[in-house]
Parts: sequence; C-alpha cells; structure tokens
Amino acid sequence: MKRLSLSGFQLKYIALITMVFDHIHYFFDYTGKIPIWFAMIGRLAAPLFLFCVIEGFIHTHNRKKYFLKIYSLAIVMGLIQFGFYNFLHPLVRPDGFFPQNMMLSSFAILLVALQGIAWIQEKKYLKGIPTLLFPLLLPWLMMPFYMLSVNKPMFGFLLNLLNFTVLPVHTFISDGGTWLLLTGIAMYLCHRNLMKEVFAFMSVSLVWLLMAIVLSRPSFYDLIFKYFEWMEIFSAPLMLSYNGQRGKGSKYLFYVFYPTHIYLLYALSVIFYR
Repeated sequence: MKRLSLSGFQLKYIALITMVFDHIHYFFDYTGKIPIWFAMIGRLAAPLFLFCVIEGFIHTHNRKKYFLKIYSLAIVMGLIQFGFYNFLHPLVRPDGFFPQNMMLSSFAILLVALQGIAWIQEKKYLKGIPTLLFPLLLPWLMMPFYMLSVNKPMFGFLLNLLNFTVLPVHTFISDGGTWLLLTGIAMYLCHRNLMKEVFAFMSVSLVWLLMAIVLSRPSFYDLIFKYFEWMEIFSAPLMLSYNGQRGKGSKYLFYVFYPTHIYLLYALSVIFYR
C-alpha cells in the first residue's frame, strides 16, 4: 500500500477546509442545525496550521517579512475585535455574539519565541534569551500595569488596545494562546526529526488534556460532545504524511482567505439571525 505523501500546501488546504467546517459551526451554532461533527472536524485545523507556520519559519528566506505579514494582519483583526468590545456595538449580533478569532496573534507570539530559540542555537545569547523569554513572561510583566489600570478607565482602555493589537499576551488569548505557544516551541525543538516533532505535539496535547480533566472533571459524555479539543490528535497522521516539499499553491491564499471568510460568515450569521 502506497504511503500518503502531502506537501506543505496540501496540508494548508486540508487545514483551510477543516477550519471552514469549524467556523460554520462557530458562527451558526445558534441555529441548532449545524451538527457537532463540524466542530469536531475543525479540531484538525489549528494543529495543521501550527505545523505549517513552523515549517514556514524554518524555510522562509526572510523571517522578518514572514513575521510582519502575520503580525500586521493580527493587528488589524485585533483592532476589529477591540472595536466590537468598545465602539462597534451596532455591528454586534443581537444575541451579543461577535468574532473572537485571534489565532494570528498566537502565531505572532510564537514566531518571536522561535526567533529567540534560533538565535540561541546560533550562540547569539544576548539577543536570543531575551527574545525567547519576553513572550513567555509577558503576562507577568504586564501584571503591575493591569493592577494600575483597575481604577483608571482610560489607562485600562489603552492597555486593552495594546493587548488586542501590537502587544498580544498568550494568556489573554483563547484562540491558540498558551497551548499553541508551548506546543509550537516543543515541536520546533524537535523539527529535525518528523517523528519526534509529531510526538512532541501529541505529548503536549496529552498533558493539556490531562490538566483539563483534572481541573474540570468532565463526564464521559461531555468529553466526547463538549470538551473535544483532544480530537486534535487526529491531525498527527497528516503531519506524519508531510514529504518535506513546499508544493504548489499561492503563498498569499491564507492571508486573504482567513480574515475574509471569518467576517463573511459573521455577516451572514447576523443577516440570518435577524
């Protein structure tokens, strides 16, 4: 039997398709007509995109440009989300729902950490160590500012604006966030061996699952039909099918498709809700 062989672009296309399933459920779940398996299929998307982002970081000819493309788009989407919280209330769906998709911010944080690791591996410790530690420790570095903002609304407003845009904090993000940062670092450290890289992904995911089970103690039913983030492990066979080739496709497809489909699906959900 011939072994499945997938290029980087083929993995991205699979991730895109599974992401659309997930977001259809995300935006139209209120109808009660979107089956839960749409969201289950969607669990494959984030790990596959994570794998592709790491590969992109490793193989790109210009890491600064690669980072800035993701970071700049993350800032724009973060500003829109900040707007929904603060001044775009007429655009919020009548049930109070609006998109909270900050995956690109999570990827931007990860890329900073990976650059730090890369510099450390090149023995550029003075640059590498601070660059790695900054995104990891930022939540704690920001604590004094959060405490200061409690009785200062305008300061809190500006602080939130920073966190949604140019200074995202991994503990502040539910879409990827800390899980994605730690998983991405573990995978990058093992990237020279595909089997080890996928094992690192599965190991961190398993630890994350066990922590969730211990802390929330879900029933077996809830574990299958409510807290099914663990289904991301089914992306592992697809990662193992990666043939190391970039493949054919548009490198700008994701940058255009990701925000476009989110706001289009959201707009449709608002129209159908009304």
